[in-house]
Amino acid sequence: MQQARRIILASKSKARKDLLKQIGLKFSVYVSKAKESHALNTGCGRLVVRNALIKAKDAAKKFNTGVVIAADTVVLAGDKIIGKPKTLNEAFKTLKTISKKPQWVYTGLAVIDIDGNKTFTDYEKTKIYMLSLNDKQIRNYFKKVSPLDKAGSFDIQGLGGIFIDRIEGCFYNVVGLPLAKLAKLLERAGIDIF
Repeated sequence: MQQARRIILASKSKARKDLLKQIGLKFSVYVSKAKESHALNTGCGRLVVRNALIKAKDAAKKFNTGVVIAADTVVLAGDKIIGKPKTLNEAFKTLKTISKKPQWVYTGLAVIDIDGNKTFTDYEKTKIYMLSLNDKQIRNYFKKVSPLDKAGSFDIQGLGGIFIDRIEGCFYNVVGLPLAKLAKLLERAGIDIF
């Protein structure tokens, strides 16, 4: 793969950085300070796309050239949006709740081709079935893994993977970056992964 254009990831997520490295992309990071919305009045897919687009536009304003990638991941528990917890107590309640019945993980993607003045968006949703967790399991998990930077308070690609009974859909979506959808958007922006 030959990558001549600059790619900017508008995220500080370690998981997202690792996934882009995994598929061979060279990129720089710009952490967007844009305010996300958590109002679920237009559907979860539209919400995560709107949030990803807000972040991508914020980053695109800082650069004269290149392609910006932004994403937003949330867990939908019933009719409630679950993002990253602010406290361990909130993380505990979240993990307890989502381990009781299947949940949906949504990730919105936004890719802005600064040079071509084009924007591409999409989203992915994946259904996760977790094992029912007791208080001791959750506390022990939090001793080993910080849940505060993870939507849903767990990491499927690390120790939190043992909580997952099964998933329906894209695994990488649950990690935070649906790679197949991203590759399609990047191709539309003139970047071929292969």
